[in-house]
Amino acid sequence: MRNRQPQKADQIYGILRRAIVMLEMAPGSPIVEKEVCSAYNVSRTPVREAVQKLAEEGLVNVIPHSGTYVSQISYAGAEEGFLIRRALEVEGVRRAAARADVDPEALADLDRITAEMQQMIANGQLDTYIDADDALHGTVARMSGMTRLWKFVSMAKVDLDRMRQLSAPVPGHLARVTEQHIQIVEAIRRGKPDQAELAMRIHLDSSFTVMSSLIRDSHGIFVEEAAR
Repeated sequence: MRNRQPQKADQIYGILRRAIVMLEMAPGSPIVEKEVCSAYNVSRTPVREAVQKLAEEGLVNVIPHSGTYVSQISYAGAEEGFLIRRALEVEGVRRAAARADVDPEALADLDRITAEMQQMIANGQLDTYIDADDALHGTVARMSGMTRLWKFVSMAKVDLDRMRQLSAPVPGHLARVTEQHIQIVEAIRRGKPDQAELAMRIHLDSSFTVMSSLIRDSHGIFVEEAAR
């Protein structure tokens, strides 16, 4: 019985967080406690706990006597997340390439994920591509042998994730990303740390360049001091 409330809070947190990251809840959208309680048949306590956790991540703003709103995207936060992510993933992919023969099942997972990505592109399923993207990068992190690497990357890329989702409809972007993923996987398969690092750097740098270019035309989505 003691665990039921935290479990509900975690569930609500997961649902709301995904909706925010996937831009189903746009920056500035209100989060009405009563409506969330009604939609998921829970009391106010787990909803408040979930909102508090989202606020700690910077995904929502709780304004006294006003309400709770989905926060605008911080470009500065996204850039910081990108730099942290690149540093960690470059080291991770080097180790993954050096240990490629240790986990053949993970290599098979990478092949399956890239095949799914190609199918998604062919079918125009761009809105959920981020799930496959995270699955691939998480698998590479797992292959590195550093058990907490992906956890730290995930913590750093909160604002970056929303920019990733915002960039999904850019013509040709995800097709290029998929080809870059395939190059990363091939470098890992061949056990070439230097090539794997270069492929990862090109992938992450070019993706962030595309994301950054969206700021000019995304009024109301980014905080003012973040617009460049």
